[in-house]
Amino acid sequence: MTSIATIIRKTSTPTLRAYFEHSGIGLPANIDWAVPEPEILPPLLKAVDELTDTEKARLALDAGRIGDLVSDVGQIALYSVAEDRAVLDSLGGAHDRAFWMFLNHPDRFRRAEEVRYTDERRRGRSWAGFIVAADQPLNKDPAALDAFKAALRECFASPNIHIDIFDRRRPTFDGEDCELIQIAVYREGLPDDVLEFDAGDLVRRVRSPVFEAALTYEPATGVVEVVANDSKSREAMARIMVRDLLEIEFTSEKMPSRNYDLCSLQQPHAFPRDAADGIESVTLKQLRLMPMDNQGQRVTLECMRGSEETIWEMAARHFGDRNPLLGGWVVTQAKLSIAFQPKGDARRGRVLALTITMPHGCNLKDLTPEEQLIGEKYLRRWGILSGDTGGDD
Repeated sequence: MTSIATIIRKTSTPTLRAYFEHSGIGLPANIDWAVPEPEILPPLLKAVDELTDTEKARLALDAGRIGDLVSDVGQIALYSVAEDRAVLDSLGGAHDRAFWMFLNHPDRFRRAEEVRYTDERRRGRSWAGFIVAADQPLNKDPAALDAFKAALRECFASPNIHIDIFDRRRPTFDGEDCELIQIAVYREGLPDDVLEFDAGDLVRRVRSPVFEAALTYEPATGVVEVVANDSKSREAMARIMVRDLLEIEFTSEKMPSRNYDLCSLQQPHAFPRDAADGIESVTLKQLRLMPMDNQGQRVTLECMRGSEETIWEMAARHFGDRNPLLGGWVVTQAKLSIAFQPKGDARRGRVLALTITMPHGCNLKDLTPEEQLIGEKYLRRWGILSGDTGGDD
C-alpha cells in the first residue's frame, strides 16, 4: 500500500487542501495553504502524524485507493472511464488525476478500480475469452437485469448479487481505443466467523465475504471476456450474460490461442521500432534450442549484460560450421530485453523483459496493460506473434 507521506509529497497543494476539506479529517487551523509547496510539507506531515487513530486509518485507506490508480495501469483505468479526458490532461500529474476523480466523481473512481481489477487479470489464470455475435445491443431493462441477477444467485448459491454496468474504453496495440461494455459482479459468499477486538476483548463475529468478478463485451468483435476465480464459473457467467442480456445463443466458442514463431530469430534481426515509443535498444538475450532429431535435449545460448557481441555473433564464433542456428535445430524459447529512453530526471529508462516459449507461451499476460500493448505491438511487427489478440494458453 502506498504510504501517506508518499501521497502527500507527490500531490499538489490545492489538491491536498481539497481532499482534507472534503474528508472532514481535522487539521490544525494554522496550516497555511498559501505558502509555497516545499514549505507546507513539514507542518502538514507533522499534523498528519498527530491525527487520531481513526483519522489515520481513514487517510491510510484513501491513500491506498489513490495509490492503486497512480500506476500506469491505474492511469489507463482512469482515462478509460473519464467523461472528459481533457480535464485529466489538464491536471498536474498522476496523483492529482486520481485525487480529482476520487473527489469529484466517486462512482467513476470506483469503476476505474473495477477496470484495473479486470485488466490486471486479463490473459492470466483467472481469465477466459469467448466469441459470440458482434454488434449486439445489451439489454439493460429492469426485467432483463433481474433475470441476470437471479441466474447468478442460483449459479453461485448466493443470496445477494450486485452488478454495475458501464461503458469504457481499452487501448489497443495499434493505438486506437476499442469500445467495451463492462459488467462488474459482486456476490456474497458463504458466512464465516472471524476474530475481532471489541473494546479490548477478543470476540468472534460472523462475516459474509464479497467476491468480485467481471465481464466485458466488445460489440465490434463479438468478444466476451470473463475474469473470475475458477474456470467453471467463468464459462457459466458468460453463458448467463449472453443469454439474458445479449439475448443470443452462446456456443462456448473460445478465443483462438496466440501463436509464437521464433524461427526468424535464428538469423540476425534488426528489430525495427517507432521513434515515438521511446525505445533505446532491443537485445536478444537468450535462445533455447532443441535438436530436430532428439526432443529430449536442449542447448541454451545467452549473452550476459556487458557483452559486446550479439547472440548470433557469439554462436558463429564459438561453433563455426556446427552453429545450431544454421540448421538442424529449432528455437523453443527466446528472451528479449527492450530498453526505453530515460524520462524526466531519471538516470535510466525502464526495461521490458519478454520471455516467449513456443508455441503459445509468453509473459505478456503477467505485465501491466501498458507493457502488454507495447510488447504485443512489436512482437507482431517482428513476425514473432500471430493469431488472435486473446490470451495465452
